[in-house]
Amino acid sequence: MTATIPTLFEWAGGTPAFELLFNEFYDKVLDDELLEPVFKHMSPQHRMHVAHFVSEVFGGPKTYSETEGSHYAMINKHLQKHLTEAHRKRWIELLLQTADELSLPDDPEFRSAFMAYLEWGTRIAVLNSQTDNTTESPDTPMPKWGWGVPGGPYIP
Repeated sequence: MTATIPTLFEWAGGTPAFELLFNEFYDKVLDDELLEPVFKHMSPQHRMHVAHFVSEVFGGPKTYSETEGSHYAMINKHLQKHLTEAHRKRWIELLLQTADELSLPDDPEFRSAFMAYLEWGTRIAVLNSQTDNTTESPDTPMPKWGWGVPGGPYIP
């Protein structure tokens, strides 16, 4: 018998876990000296859009792409924001701190995949933030993130 491997979305706790994570995280962002100026004008829906985007990337429902936007739309939200490496690192730091506080899974396999996506996504955001247009096609598919090399969660 082969065990069914859950998606990263399922392993993390589903939509409620991601909505709580990004809601708590953006409270920290708005209290942060470096990040607050970048995010102070975000819409009230921003937190949930990001939660739904990441949920979908990690194998959850297509809430973001079916009702809130697309990968292309997310790319365009970063244009001309002039994000720096310091912004990127602090964003990741606060998100990981929040994940720890909320007891998101801390097994090495999940955190490796989670961190890999954060590294990839934030680096793309910084690159896109330095320009006023994108070369991406409007029909660029949503990224799909999985377990990567480990192949699944660590289960002792």
